[in-house]
Amino acid sequence: MNILLFEYSQSRMDIISTYKCLCDETRLRILNVLKEGPLCVCHLQEVLEVGQVKISKQLSYLKKYDVLKSKRLNNWNIYELADKSNSILENNLKCLQDCSQEMGIFKNDLERLESLLNRIDLGEISCPAEIEKLSRGATSSRSHQIKNKKGLGC
Repeated sequence: MNILLFEYSQSRMDIISTYKCLCDETRLRILNVLKEGPLCVCHLQEVLEVGQVKISKQLSYLKKYDVLKSKRLNNWNIYELADKSNSILENNLKCLQDCSQEMGIFKNDLERLESLLNRIDLGEISCPAEIEKLSRGATSSRSHQIKNKKGLGC
């Protein structure tokens, strides 16, 4: 009986924690951009047009609840969605993907992300997240994937 109560309590806390992460516009915007792949903090700032303090605060919050993971590469912190499976989060991210095509702020973020990735592809700027991706053997550009992505349905 205690095991069942613990599992119920743990599951309930996961649900509450997940929805706490989704109840802030900046956190939603971060998740919307990071569902396309990892980015360093400076590029998240550029894409979201939000200051470093606010971005870092929200990244820390998402990391605390295991929604994001990070790694340090030289002077850069690279953030990406956590590998840990969370069906509530996955379903909400699918819904967010649909909304991002209709809601201006999310659509604008994805357009700025696409522009940033195009500049990285052209070698105009560098990104430690892309360098890390290439070191793992990945070769395809993310910029063309964003333009052609369609919603998965809520």
